[in-house]
Amino acid sequence: MTSSDRSQAVDVKGTYEVRTYGCQMNVHDSERLSGLLEDAGYVRAPEGSDGDADVVVFNTCAVRENADNKLYGNLGRLAPMKTRRPGMQIAVGGCLAQKDRDTIVKKAPWVDVVFGTHNIGKLPVLLERARVQEEAQVEIAESLEAFPSTLPTRRESAYAAWVSISVGCNNTCTFCIVPALRGKEEDRRPGDILAEIEALVGEGVSEITLLGQNVNAYGSDLGDREAFSKLLRACGEIEGLERVRFTSPHPRDFTDDVIAAMAETPNVMPQLHMPLQSGSDTILKAMRRSYRQERFLGIIKKVRDAIPRAAISTDIIVGFPGETEEDFEQTMHTVREARFANAFTFQYSKRPGTPAATMEGQVPKEVVQARYERLVALQEEISWEENKKQVGRTLEVMVAEGEGRKDGATHRLSGRAPDNRLVHFTKPEQEVRPGDVVTVEITYAAPHHLLAEGPAQAVRRTRAGDAWQKRNEAPPQQPGVMLGLPTVGIPAPLPAPTGGCSALG
Repeated sequence: MTSSDRSQAVDVKGTYEVRTYGCQMNVHDSERLSGLLEDAGYVRAPEGSDGDADVVVFNTCAVRENADNKLYGNLGRLAPMKTRRPGMQIAVGGCLAQKDRDTIVKKAPWVDVVFGTHNIGKLPVLLERARVQEEAQVEIAESLEAFPSTLPTRRESAYAAWVSISVGCNNTCTFCIVPALRGKEEDRRPGDILAEIEALVGEGVSEITLLGQNVNAYGSDLGDREAFSKLLRACGEIEGLERVRFTSPHPRDFTDDVIAAMAETPNVMPQLHMPLQSGSDTILKAMRRSYRQERFLGIIKKVRDAIPRAAISTDIIVGFPGETEEDFEQTMHTVREARFANAFTFQYSKRPGTPAATMEGQVPKEVVQARYERLVALQEEISWEENKKQVGRTLEVMVAEGEGRKDGATHRLSGRAPDNRLVHFTKPEQEVRPGDVVTVEITYAAPHHLLAEGPAQAVRRTRAGDAWQKRNEAPPQQPGVMLGLPTVGIPAPLPAPTGGCSALG
């Protein structure tokens, strides 16, 4: 029985909505939560429902200081709606649920279910138990019950997919609470990962992003220091897989064999997200980051020597406790030397439960703000200069869905170049679908996007575009396609990366 047959064999229980906060890991977990609910007989609420669903699930993040305020504010807005709708259920999961546990139902007694990062597969059971017993169910597992990729998944995209290769993290960065909430690193077996990718490709997916809290530490749980580079090379052997990306790596584990695998595997894209966090050796030590500025810049040079056109992005925290003006200048120096294509910049935010939250030398807010603005201005200048180097190049752009907010007004389409730069291009005369590939010449560069104003040089219709078309021609309200482990393949998604724990690798 196929997943859709199975869904249709279950009585529809009602509608659901999943609200996601934080990192790519949470985005992918939300796909699993959606798959679990659809497998249990629920259907997704229409776009714009804004809480008007029978089940509303919050998949939370605990990385930012105001994460709990945001959650309780949103829960408060749903309280009167739940009063008006007998039978409506609200569930809270993710990192903040793992951290706060019983506190959530004490502060918001109208919440029905609280579950953690290790037991997302229990959501349908907990909802049913809360309904029958008419009381809140709080269940937080202390360790992973089953690798999440064994769960049904409602993929958000037909042409691009997240594929988890590990969960958890073995690092002890003083600013990060993720290891306490996600646990120690646990790696999937390479065969399971490759089987999932092959199943996805079989359903039309042409781009995958390997996902892990510390993705290039993959293999530490398996006893193989070169497991990640071997996995990249194995991805290169999968017919029909056009693009491979990964996020987020850690400089400590970024070894020469990984650089070689990137350079020598044609479908591994010339793109790298390498978190810096700070350019100051003093602050890196205080952060408990196991590399220093020289080592970081050495990695960047090796990558550029092997892949000259690689686009490198990063994460940077401004205002970490104890950061002096000299420390900040070292970060600015590193940014000038590295010449990142773009950077996710964050003002330091206390995370309760982390060593940094109680460190001496907390930097005044106004000083952090001023440094942050200087850093953003510098990176904006560099991003623009690096993008201008793309003008005149001919690029193959994979058409994306929802990437260009102004596409309708400008009669353009948008997509991603191999190096992940966003490209807006003139809409070709022939039909083009998300997942198809369009060859264009870049005519203009802005700091955050490229523009191709001339006619497309070529349009290649792809199996990924076919998969997108097939999905969008499906009857409305039909549950999304499911994928557990390597049994049944299905189209998958690639939402844009956001901040959060994976961004702070």
